[in-house]
Amino acid sequence: MSFTKDSATDQAKKDLATRINVDEAQISVSKVSDEDFPNMSLGSPVDGEIAAQMISSGWKIILGAGGRNYEYRADKYQLRAHGIDGRNHVVKG
Repeated sequence: MSFTKDSATDQAKKDLATRINVDEAQISVSKVSDEDFPNMSLGSPVDGEIAAQMISSGWKIILGAGGRNYEYRADKYQLRAHGIDGRNHVVKG
């Protein structure tokens, strides 16, 4: 699957709705920005993952729900939840 900024944002909203058990309509997009991440895991490695150390360009997606913000990171190949419940998660990739 290849992501665009919009499709990554849509998929992040779907994932967050499932993760926190709310209707997708209750999730707002606070900000989506172009970012350069320090490695191929988009600066969001999961436990035990070793990522190539090269700059990876993509998007930082900030979603809001229930008075909290949630961060996702994506490039055209992958989508990751960053720091949700104290952990990183590979959503697609």
